[in-house]
Amino acid sequence: MEHLLHYIWKHKIFPLKQLETTSGMLVEVIDPGLANTDAGPDFFNSKVKINETLWVGNVEIHSKSSDWFRHGHDKNRAYDSVILHVAEEIDCDISRTNGEPILQMQLSCPAEIEKNYETLHSTDMLPPCYDIIPKMSQFAIHSWLSVLQSERFDHKAEAINARLKLCNGNWEDAFFITLARNFGFGLNGDAFEKWASLIPFRAVDKHRDSLFKVEAIFFGQAGLLEESLDDLYYLRLQKEFAYMKHLFQLPVMDVSLWRFLRLRPGNFPHIRIAQLAFLYSRKWGLFSKLMEAESMKSIKEILQTSTSEYWEEHYQFYSNSPKRTKSLSDSSFNLLAINTVIPFLYAYGRHKAEDALCLRANNLLEELKAEDNYVTRMWHGVGLSVSNAADSQALLELKKEYCDKKKCLYCRIGFEYLKLRK
Repeated sequence: MEHLLHYIWKHKIFPLKQLETTSGMLVEVIDPGLANTDAGPDFFNSKVKINETLWVGNVEIHSKSSDWFRHGHDKNRAYDSVILHVAEEIDCDISRTNGEPILQMQLSCPAEIEKNYETLHSTDMLPPCYDIIPKMSQFAIHSWLSVLQSERFDHKAEAINARLKLCNGNWEDAFFITLARNFGFGLNGDAFEKWASLIPFRAVDKHRDSLFKVEAIFFGQAGLLEESLDDLYYLRLQKEFAYMKHLFQLPVMDVSLWRFLRLRPGNFPHIRIAQLAFLYSRKWGLFSKLMEAESMKSIKEILQTSTSEYWEEHYQFYSNSPKRTKSLSDSSFNLLAINTVIPFLYAYGRHKAEDALCLRANNLLEELKAEDNYVTRMWHGVGLSVSNAADSQALLELKKEYCDKKKCLYCRIGFEYLKLRK
């Protein structure tokens, strides 16, 4: 339970008795210090008053004193700066690399804290802290959601930067790959990202004035032109792709990666690829235009897409359907804005060191209504409602990065549950 001792020390949730070293010296924790998540002592720049002397230095925490030697701290000079060693069980004396002894203090976790922590980790109901939420102030909840929203922005920016690196710093290419991933709308997200990563953008650029040729490359590399079908348009695409494949040495994706089970026809990979082909062939400088857009209305106009005429009467090759335009629904547009455009605006703002772009990303997110999914419904069911997409994104971050990983000790709601719950 070493991580729980870290929590106790960080928040100064000590037993209601005088703290003492193992040698009987009185201890007063003035400042627990800064938690260290890298190599080295657990807390930096702690301020601890021992008897009448104020010590400033680092603090190391273990379950047992003997862990000091088991971890090799007695041979590591980085730990010579430790002014106090805290452990739940004191089973030996410890020393610095020169043999000088280090003061130790025994610290136990309060029974109520340990009980609540075990409850958080053992309950099957999500979220396990459900009964503390109605008791929290709206200010505390709002401030935590703001932090979570920022963390989600940062995590998405990291993913964007990773794609940007693979695209040799080309923002347009990285944007299209991310957009393609989110055109998968969850179920086919991985397949769409893999497919888009195969596209030789500079080669396709030479043919962007022809929607037919773009479709041939897109469908061909998706592995959707490998069958023998008695369909005129399909055969034309197949023939065109055979030429392009030879010309540009194009790889073909394994068609089994596409998923169709429980998908509505409008979400079939064929339709989404046709929409991306239409968008790619019609909108040059897509990323640049979106970074300049200052309203959701402008973004929607830029992202508005359709399909070639063939797809107005098809959801897959060969199989006819009633004629209808295959455009993006408002809900689909909102998801693309939330998961692609706005994160890119934030990431680009960080890259350019332009706070105005990051602020615009935040403002645009707050303009959109909250997402309706099982995560937001779960939180709403325990009294934590949301008013916009910024809030719903924060709740998605909360579940993914804290609840699912059982990081209750780092969550402000978990803190309230552990510290205040009776």
